[in-house]
Amino acid sequence: MITLTHYLAVSSLLFVFGMFAVLTRRNAIAMLMGVELILNAANLNFVAFSKYVLGGVLGQVVGLFVIVLAAAEAAIALAIILDIYQELATINPDETTELKG
Repeated sequence: MITLTHYLAVSSLLFVFGMFAVLTRRNAIAMLMGVELILNAANLNFVAFSKYVLGGVLGQVVGLFVIVLAAAEAAIALAIILDIYQELATINPDETTELKG
């Protein structure tokens, strides 16, 4: 039987992997993937708590809203990364000290 504790354990692992990716990677794309892992961990928590605590569909609705926001965030972040790459020929965030047009 899968309980709320199982969902929370998987969610915490996703969150830890996402934080590890954000804090240790020097590549902007890898950092963006870490942020996506963190958002997926939050979605899993919303859905699990909705199922086991509330019993409704509120968690699924919030999860869908977070997925839409994550897609918009990924599109904007990738556009910024592509612009930085065209200007500086690197996607290393440490090498981008200023953004001039």
